[in-house]
Amino acid sequence: MTRYQTIRRAMALLIAAVFLMTSLALPATQTGMIGTYEYVSAEEVETQRQDIMNLLEREDVREQLVAWGVDPAEAEQRVGSLTAAEVQQLHQRMDEMPAGAGVGTVVGAIVLIFLILLITDLLGWTDAFPFVHSQAR
Repeated sequence: MTRYQTIRRAMALLIAAVFLMTSLALPATQTGMIGTYEYVSAEEVETQRQDIMNLLEREDVREQLVAWGVDPAEAEQRVGSLTAAEVQQLHQRMDEMPAGAGVGTVVGAIVLIFLILLITDLLGWTDAFPFVHSQAR
């Protein structure tokens, strides 16, 4: 054997050993397509988490948390560490809870009560408003 063939054989063995060691040292990675459902679900969880964070940023909510003895910064930190299932459960419970009675709700309730009393006055069942029967008396 010539010296050139010996060097070539040694280099081939060295390269084979390096390839073998490299393939054993690296873990096998698995790639795959993620489905639309998983992607949308992850985006939905982040949107829900942001909704909860926006709720915690409201001044009235912060005041109530302080009244209960909860640090608002700690509450935000805990919301940030919730799992996806916990975020979805909390967001679902938020959607199920009744909203606070705003001005529109109060005005609507007053108008409804006024209309009910007016109709019952016109039917003669009550005498809540004197202007309803003022001409008949």
